[in-house]
Amino acid sequence: MGENSMAQHRIVPSIFDINLRPSTAALISLALLAILLMVPSAQSRAQTFQVIHNFTGGTDGAVPLAGLIADRAGNLYGTAAAGGTGLFCEEYGCGTAFRLKPAGAGWVFAPLYEFQGGVNDAANPEARMVFAPNGVLYGTTEGGGIQNCGTVCGTVFQLTPPPTFCRSVLCPWDETVVYRFQGGPDAGSPSYGPLVVDQAGNLYGTSINGGSDGYGDVYELARSGSGWSETLISNRFTSSPMSGVTFDHAGNLYGALEAGYDTTIYQLSPSGSGWQLNQILTVDGQAQAGVIFDGAGNLYGTTADGETGGGGTVFELSAGNWNFSLLYSFSGNWGPRESLTMDSAGNLYGTTYEDGAYGRGSVFKLTPSAGGWVYTDLHDFTGGSDGSAPISNVVIDARGNLYGSASRGGTGTNCYQGSSYGCGVVWEIAP
Repeated sequence: MGENSMAQHRIVPSIFDINLRPSTAALISLALLAILLMVPSAQSRAQTFQVIHNFTGGTDGAVPLAGLIADRAGNLYGTAAAGGTGLFCEEYGCGTAFRLKPAGAGWVFAPLYEFQGGVNDAANPEARMVFAPNGVLYGTTEGGGIQNCGTVCGTVFQLTPPPTFCRSVLCPWDETVVYRFQGGPDAGSPSYGPLVVDQAGNLYGTSINGGSDGYGDVYELARSGSGWSETLISNRFTSSPMSGVTFDHAGNLYGALEAGYDTTIYQLSPSGSGWQLNQILTVDGQAQAGVIFDGAGNLYGTTADGETGGGGTVFELSAGNWNFSLLYSFSGNWGPRESLTMDSAGNLYGTTYEDGAYGRGSVFKLTPSAGGWVYTDLHDFTGGSDGSAPISNVVIDARGNLYGSASRGGTGTNCYQGSSYGCGVVWEIAP
């Protein structure tokens, strides 16, 4: 497929004009509505839902904008965009990285690192972390690093387990900033999408600023001596990539671009010493989440708004010809803002940001059935102690339990400059 070739599918024009990239400070200071609806939805399975951590805005952090990842032992890892003891992030804090470890019938929360901000450290993580094969965690931050992008350009960081055995469950990890974005012709401001690691240990991600046209890039970070070198593998975008990228089995990268009310799914294919940009498909509705593949090579993605219900969509592109299928259309305001998760049976799971019975977000499941997909509402957030506004993927453990985060709500009170709207939660849904 050539660089300018593009198959196009149009749905119903979006009725929303949403700014999908507010600053971290704006997200943190955004107040929820004062009236909190606490009646559980008849369609949700509230009896299976529980909060396993309430963020307090202290050393544990506040406002978990990113989702979670899990290791083989069932430990959960995540970040909070604010809170902590960092001194260079005004009154909100610079954010934290954390681990939740199963312990009997409960969980033990352990802060792994409190970001400090400024030119010497990272600040305000907004994307999921990722494990490298050697057990090191990598992630990105919106803040910290070189300050010549109008505000800051952001960083890529790594977290390494302590070099010696630690008997305490609260042992911090060692943090290193491996790259500081410089803006301008370089990338700037990493997107909400997580990094991806190839078999050689190289890191790939996206940025929403920088590059030759200022719309952001797909970048590669490769080890170079004792440091890392950056290569922009695509700086020809005409809109900003809000999501990260993912590999197929052939080594091609795929991602989503939003342009006005549209989303373009793109492919980057290795070509000689560079990469060839191919536009696959354009649909109406703005995408903030990335795409995933199933075992047959079919691709699945979401939009955060658009379609007849206005609350976003879940769609499939069939392997080989990329034929478009609309799997589900949400009603409400903002739909999915993170990538889907597929289990071994082929079911899809995700969250919505402001859809659901109370307009505070939801957790959903889509089950393949003859001739279509069956939607199941797993939980509707109320904005109270259960949380609100999830920008999270869904993690599935070996027993079928689901985990994720909600960026607001909960019982924490030391956040949003004393606001009582909560600092966010980590939740579990048991089957």
